[in-house]
Amino acid sequence: MASFVDRVVLHVSGGTGGHGCVSVHSEKFKPLGGPDGGKGGDGGSVTFRVSDQTTTLLDFHHAPHRRGGNGQPGMGDWRDGKDGASLVLEVPDGTVIKDKEGNVLADLVGIGTEYVAAEGGQGGLGNNALSSQKRKAPGFALLGVAGSEADIVLELKSIADIALVGYPSAGKSSLIAAMSAARPKIADYPFTTLIPNLGVVQAGDVRFTMADVPGLIEGASEGKGLGHNFLRHVERCAAIVHVLDCAALEADRDPITDLAVIERELDRYAVDMSFAGSDGDVVPLNARPRLVALNKVDSPDGRDMAEFVKGDLEARGYRVFEVSAASHEGLKQLGFAMAEIVTEARKAVADAPAKVTPVVLRPRAVNESSFTIRREERNLAPLFRVRGEKPERWVEQTDFQNEEAIGYLADRLAKAGVEKELFRMGATPGDTVVIGGDNGMIFDWEPTMMGGAEHLAAPRGTDLRLLDLGDRPTRAQKRQEQQDRRDAKAAARAEMDAERKAGIWTELNNRHEVKAKVIDAELAAEGDSDDTGATQN
Repeated sequence: MASFVDRVVLHVSGGTGGHGCVSVHSEKFKPLGGPDGGKGGDGGSVTFRVSDQTTTLLDFHHAPHRRGGNGQPGMGDWRDGKDGASLVLEVPDGTVIKDKEGNVLADLVGIGTEYVAAEGGQGGLGNNALSSQKRKAPGFALLGVAGSEADIVLELKSIADIALVGYPSAGKSSLIAAMSAARPKIADYPFTTLIPNLGVVQAGDVRFTMADVPGLIEGASEGKGLGHNFLRHVERCAAIVHVLDCAALEADRDPITDLAVIERELDRYAVDMSFAGSDGDVVPLNARPRLVALNKVDSPDGRDMAEFVKGDLEARGYRVFEVSAASHEGLKQLGFAMAEIVTEARKAVADAPAKVTPVVLRPRAVNESSFTIRREERNLAPLFRVRGEKPERWVEQTDFQNEEAIGYLADRLAKAGVEKELFRMGATPGDTVVIGGDNGMIFDWEPTMMGGAEHLAAPRGTDLRLLDLGDRPTRAQKRQEQQDRRDAKAAARAEMDAERKAGIWTELNNRHEVKAKVIDAELAAEGDSDDTGATQN
């Protein structure tokens, strides 16, 4: 079972906001006290925080799905719902957060540093917050919005000043154990070290951290051995120490050849751009200060080999130290040389101007629209897709089982100018309109829908503008129905006149004459209303 994990893929999502409440206050002698529905609670966020109590990403390896708590729904009597619990995930110092494409989202360095990876959803407003002078008692509330989701990659890159690199079994773990209080696993076979080890070294007044990474072999850039996976842990280092085995038993190996192989593999490793300096440049691993430690000089063959290659290495410009992790020979001089490099690197960082990203404020222009509309084609029919943060959020907040809520959405879209823009782009009644992406809400556009539902007298939760369009008569149908009623009344009047003239109703002539006059008056009134409606149209 894995005990050390330095790279995980994590799916995080914020909690969903609670729904708003629809409620009307009622008490003794005051049965209709106005709307008192509360707001839903906001969803919880997912936050990463650097902790000194965490050294690995193992917990995320076993549980790769993390989610914030959901907000509670609002309640009556002006009571808001409780916010969802935010989830705080502790990560080791030096954790880098990236998206799926490899872009760096955050570099968490320093105890207490935080990054919000997924925001919680917004809670829906209750009918109390939606009331106004024109809409005094709304019969609907807004729904809670789902929290944001993201697939992110966590990479642990150790915070170390000096990196020890070399072939397997070169003595790197023995060296860090001899110079610090670290106790890594040490054995007489290759690839004993499978995870990076950190040790704190004290050299005079300077204290620094040294990292021991698993060994490199020729072809590591192609995936041989343990590959380049652990080189991310030396990206932050100020200097590199090549640990060369002077007592190797293989006949085809020697310190000069080993150094050439390791440097060739370091050249093939691309340092992450997130570790650029104050000037924006990334320093490759082989361009950093380097020291050479000729290890295992406590053995006769090792000392002879060290004396043989030392001059050649110094001629190439390396500072060379003959050391022995077993007898501690030369470790003090090596430690002070490391401290000198670390001191210079820290001074350069302190003297460099602070890299401050300027804050650019770009206020939205007065005439800038909060949405865009794109015309598409689907099945040889026009389709208009509306995209924008506000329209998409409004659709998500709408309860489509409530007619009044749908009418409120129509008013919001009309006020934002969506209908006017659809007219401008040539949309016709019956065209398909989609608000959102591939999973957006689909509408059959009806341009006769207009704002002002608060002026229409209708029961709460209903909207007179949202009658079933299949039962909703057109103007021509309304005129035809009115004409049919006038014709029916005229026919009834003619029949009554004929009967009266025939003497069928001799005793009730006076009554029929009165009824005929009433019919004439109704016909005259309908004619006046038709003239008035035609003038208005």
